[in-house]
Amino acid sequence: MATTKTTKSAKPTKAVKAAKTTKAAKSVKTTRTSAAVAVAQPAFVKPMTREDVTDLIYAAKISKGIKWSDVADKLMLSKEWTTAACLGQMTLTKPQAELVGKIFGLPAQAVALLQVVPYKGSLPSAVPTDPLIYRWYEIVSVYGTTIKELIHEEFGDGIMSAIDFSMDITREPDPKGDRVHVVLSGKFLPYKTY
Repeated sequence: MATTKTTKSAKPTKAVKAAKTTKAAKSVKTTRTSAAVAVAQPAFVKPMTREDVTDLIYAAKISKGIKWSDVADKLMLSKEWTTAACLGQMTLTKPQAELVGKIFGLPAQAVALLQVVPYKGSLPSAVPTDPLIYRWYEIVSVYGTTIKELIHEEFGDGIMSAIDFSMDITREPDPKGDRVHVVLSGKFLPYKTY
């Protein structure tokens, strides 16, 4: 009869125990170090820009169904100037900015940015690609020299101000299809002799 010898599993040696303990300690230390590094390094937060404010306003306009003319009525200003201001092209006073902030639900930082003089010029490229804006570019390309000639003939050498300026855009009913009626009014500024 054969006898089978049963062996107990061998106990880990001191060296194996030490290796496991060291490995576990390194793992804990690495975890703690990584956590400490993550906490120690402040996260970089990109400051809000005027473009961000425009995006917030536009998103709120869409989600709340706000019309530019309604905002203008509350500000008691033209819809043209109000729209330009909300799209980042004009500077609002503190009361105006606070009211716009309330209408669109803007954070305090956005309200503050509405009061900062913006970098003017909203087109992303020299030649606009948006079809409606391109028509204005086309009008100036085709009629620019005519506009210049007629203004100089009537007023002399100078420019039409875009600062002392107003604009009115209305719908003009027409049986052949409604028309866009645009009136631009700018103060004439003559060149000075010095």
